[in-house]
Amino acid sequence: MPKGVPENVPNDGLTTRQRRNTPVFAVHTGPGKGKSTAAFGMALRAWNQGLDVGVFQFVKSAKWKVGEEAAFRALGQLHEETGAGGAVQWHKMGEGWSWTRKHGSEADHAAAAAEGWREIARRLASGEHQFYVLDEFTYPLKWGWVDVDEVVDVLRSRPGNQHVVITGRDAPQALIEAADLVTEMTKIKHPMDAGRKGQRGIEW
Repeated sequence: MPKGVPENVPNDGLTTRQRRNTPVFAVHTGPGKGKSTAAFGMALRAWNQGLDVGVFQFVKSAKWKVGEEAAFRALGQLHEETGAGGAVQWHKMGEGWSWTRKHGSEADHAAAAAEGWREIARRLASGEHQFYVLDEFTYPLKWGWVDVDEVVDVLRSRPGNQHVVITGRDAPQALIEAADLVTEMTKIKHPMDAGRKGQRGIEW
């Protein structure tokens, strides 16, 4: 895509504007670092364009405070106070809405993940947000807690102009095939290879 111009233009009956404004479903997968970081970068652009942003974390504990969460909560507050950017909601396991189980068996966590997905599907059907980040959502899919085919069907039939980004390792093939944009993060080098643990400002 030199200079952002597609090499091939499909004969789909759409205008250039209609094709450009088609909602995007993206998957960030692979073993390398940066999947969530890239998704939050996209969400930041969406916020700047005034889009309503919803972030849903499926694996990180409610006690785990990531820098992006603090930043987006501040941006959401800025929107409420000044009208700048877009609205922001941030949800994660063990905190509010449907994530009520902080501890428990695998069956408990599976039920919580399924409940969380049902809420997201409801929001997609009603067009509640314009940009969704389903962070580390590939894991409940991989573990069989949420049905992959159902997720694909819901995403393919979502109304309006709702963008969705899913992150996590080992994305199911059906998800990859359904996506418009798929990026695989491949590790070349990592500080942990040299025995260095995560640090402030880099991992959180």
